[in-house]
Amino acid sequence: MKKILVVGSLNMDTTIEVPHMPKPGETLSGKSIRLVPGGKGANQAYAAGKLGGRVTMAGAVGDDSFGQALRENLEKVGVSTEPVEVLSGVPTGQAYITVDESGENSIIIIAGTNGEVTPAMAGQWTAFLEEADIVLLQFEIPLETVQYVKERAVELGKTVIVDPAPARTDVPEEFWKGISYIKPNETELAILTGKEAATREELCRGAKEMLEKGVENVLVTLGGDGCLLVNRDTEEFFPAEKVKAVDTTAAGDCFTAAFALGLARGWEVREAIAFGQKASAIAVTRKGAQSSVPDASEIS
Repeated sequence: MKKILVVGSLNMDTTIEVPHMPKPGETLSGKSIRLVPGGKGANQAYAAGKLGGRVTMAGAVGDDSFGQALRENLEKVGVSTEPVEVLSGVPTGQAYITVDESGENSIIIIAGTNGEVTPAMAGQWTAFLEEADIVLLQFEIPLETVQYVKERAVELGKTVIVDPAPARTDVPEEFWKGISYIKPNETELAILTGKEAATREELCRGAKEMLEKGVENVLVTLGGDGCLLVNRDTEEFFPAEKVKAVDTTAAGDCFTAAFALGLARGWEVREAIAFGQKASAIAVTRKGAQSSVPDASEIS
């Protein structure tokens, strides 16, 4: 099996269940509060590890109880945390998540040590990049660091998967060249292109715009509706399995990790997408980020 390197964020999530999303100025009684390991990078590393992958996580945490707990949680599912730097004087990244009764969420992120992941730090991870076959990236660490890692991974001939979340409008045009897959949802695709991406036609048009920028494949996730694969040869829609969502936190991360793991196992793209959809369909029926991830035995 090929090796996966995830470079990105590690957060401790404070998840609050609410009857509905609070309106401006509204005081709302929450139903429960929990601390759950999270961060898009760590979520993807954890999911790929729990599903049976050979995974290494690179990033930074603080010299605090949250940082220790996040590393231990990854190691519990076989993820190597050797390139996770422990920084003194800076708190571990945190996220505050409200989840309503329909399972939808809103998230506030405090970068903490994630904001300290510099290109110089990433330069120390060359050996891990060289050993990896697939490199997963997101936008919860500084963009210049993501760009540095992406460029080194492309130079080394790695399969590069970018989850462009949280989406931003200041990504340099040259960043997209050489990326194997990007996995935006419809909102993120609209932000990246600056154009509406609501209808199937608009989604395909936006995806093709990203192809013109140099991306090889665009995989747009559409929540409970499914996902859309667009490259220079095809435009293919994959409907999702219908389930009752309890919490959508990290469902996209679970999909991305399972998809990457499918590629690591040598599966063709459609098989990897199907595996990602099955994993994320289970994740949304459970609460929390990493706590919602299934193991391989649960996916038929």
